Amino acid sequence: MTSPERTEHLALPGVFTAAEAAETVAALLAVQREDGAIPWFRGHHLDPWDHTEAAMALDTAGEHEAAARAYAWLARHQNDDGSWYAAYHDGDHTRVTDRGRESNFCAYVAVGVWHHYLSTGDDTFLDRMWPVVYAAVEFVLRLQQPGGQIGWKREPDGTPVPDALLTGSSSVHHALRCALAVAEEREEPQPDWELAAGALGHAIRSHPERFLDKSRYSMDWYYPVLGGAVTGAQAKERIESAWDDFVVPGLGVRCVLPNPWVTGGESCELALTLWAMGESDRALEILQSIGHLRAPGGLYWTGYVFEGDNPAVWPEELTTWTAGSLLLAVAALGGDEATTAVFGGERLPLGLDPDCCR
Repeated sequence: MTSPERTEHLALPGVFTAAEAAETVAALLAVQREDGAIPWFRGHHLDPWDHTEAAMALDTAGEHEAAARAYAWLARHQNDDGSWYAAYHDGDHTRVTDRGRESNFCAYVAVGVWHHYLSTGDDTFLDRMWPVVYAAVEFVLRLQQPGGQIGWKREPDGTPVPDALLTGSSSVHHALRCALAVAEEREEPQPDWELAAGALGHAIRSHPERFLDKSRYSMDWYYPVLGGAVTGAQAKERIESAWDDFVVPGLGVRCVLPNPWVTGGESCELALTLWAMGESDRALEILQSIGHLRAPGGLYWTGYVFEGDNPAVWPEELTTWTAGSLLLAVAALGGDEATTAVFGGERLPLGLDPDCCR
């Protein structure tokens, strides 16, 4: 059972105490089904990306058995082509509510598996999950376009959608690097993955025209940095360029312009991005700004509408992925070794940039 003693390392001034962190972890565990599935909340759907995010959050709190059950759910219910469906009602694999297969949803298992391995040192787990990671990456790379970008998804009938999303491709870039780290740990080199990661990173950095224009969304602003494709001075320039557009002081980060709606997940991801850039002070300020989203019981509201006659929490849902993203950001700021390695880029191969091979 999670206790404040086990979450002392997650205490962060102005964000939560060890006891509050323990309450949040316990609330995540209460949502998880016995079979390992972690839906957004009970009675809603599970998607593979957010399921993995919540599993990673459990590992930050030392709940390794619960996290392993989440990965076992993915292993049991992976499709023959290496994918997962986009949505399962309440995590019930027999009740698929969206049969599309999204590339970034499927790739993210590699991030979670690498994080769990670094959290536990469990070689048996890595051996067991390697075929899952391999099949998922191969599914995703079959959607890669000639320009390096990753097609969004396959439709239920198998038709590939070549249009690429910058946020999704940036997440895939991170996942490919984690998959390469898994392969390296197992001494099973994957040169094709290195080439794919390099081409994808190059597209993200240098060819915005290869992606659908979703610049109204804050994720398209910070995800190229969070996914590790944009670094250094270019990362700082990118974040500064739209800071005043998306950051609402004291409340958090807008999800989409011009809507007066801040969301916890985007705020925590921006904080994680800032930490990765070496800006821990600003990251902490962002995390402190979303304390108003904490609900009794330890979970967090998805978002808050802050203008109009009736400012209010909206939607009225307490999502596991919002709490999960907060735990991961706090773990990074607190120096958790697995989380800092995964999101800080330590031991993550870069891939082969096509520019260097010309």
